[in-house]
Amino acid sequence: MKRFDLDSLIRPNIRALKPYRSARDDFKEGVLLDANENPYDTSWLLEGSEWNRYPDPHTIELRKAIATYRGVSPDQIFTGNGSDEAIDLILRMVCTPCKDSIVITPPTYGMYKVSAGIQDVQLVEAPLNPDFSLNPDLVLEAAEGSKVIFLCSPNNPTGNLLEQASILKVVENFNGLVVVDEAYIDFSKHGTMLGYLESYPNLIVMQTLSKAFGLAGLRLGLAFSSPEIINYLMRIKPPYNINKLTQEYALKALEGVSEVEKRVNDIIRERNQLMLEIGKIRGVSKVHPTDANFFLAIIENAQDIYKKLAQKGVIVRYRGDQLHCDNGLRISVGTPKENSLLVEALKEILE
Repeated sequence: MKRFDLDSLIRPNIRALKPYRSARDDFKEGVLLDANENPYDTSWLLEGSEWNRYPDPHTIELRKAIATYRGVSPDQIFTGNGSDEAIDLILRMVCTPCKDSIVITPPTYGMYKVSAGIQDVQLVEAPLNPDFSLNPDLVLEAAEGSKVIFLCSPNNPTGNLLEQASILKVVENFNGLVVVDEAYIDFSKHGTMLGYLESYPNLIVMQTLSKAFGLAGLRLGLAFSSPEIINYLMRIKPPYNINKLTQEYALKALEGVSEVEKRVNDIIRERNQLMLEIGKIRGVSKVHPTDANFFLAIIENAQDIYKKLAQKGVIVRYRGDQLHCDNGLRISVGTPKENSLLVEALKEILE
């Protein structure tokens, strides 16, 4: 196992922090007159509902179900209000504003930069290679003195999975936290980094129920790491960050994994077909390979095409302003009908 001194990385005020203790930390059952809740249930809204009571602040049952599904321990899981909350809390945990820095690898997910800006944490960039592969030596050189490295794999907006050997080289040779964002990992034919958690105590793997599970509206992000890191995240999170509806519906979704897997396979099949069709259209110079539920297509005059598609009611994402993504459109895979409408609209515009 890699030697790693977590306490030396945690901000002193976070180490000394006495977390907020909610009423449900003491008692969960009985005549509950301790949390200033409305005593009347909300059966007028939906029969049998008890939304007048605060949710489980520790998401115990949900973490157990996720642990079973992903093959880890419940104490290795943090549940957040979307992955964005996990990103924000990781920075709060170790980065002192106006002093510390993080490393990102553009082109990459934009919230790492936004969260750093909100917290006044310096940003260091170690770009991916032009083929979107990771340059571990460049990352490690850029990370000298930094606290956190964010690696997105499969990467957004490019869709490619970063090579595990390159990721591991970074993890092994960096004394800060390495966060591998696997929001799209269920659409990849290759494996997750979860199996390396026991060997690398500075590794954090983020996942979500927004993509493969189709629960973007519920806002449930996950961070997997050592129990020590998860304990710190649990200490600094808001007391009731995951609402009761999200917990209930996420548990139901985890009971229906076979349906999730079926839909993932449907999306992958549609993705492969859509990429073939898009690649044949005149004006499309390249469709990049992907391990996600989207792909990056390079199209001449992409910004103009993006606007014309929107006028036809077909919305994609312009990414030509990102490094190495000139004239790039990021296209999410839709239903067969939606994909056909996209292909037809592109043909009308380009041919």
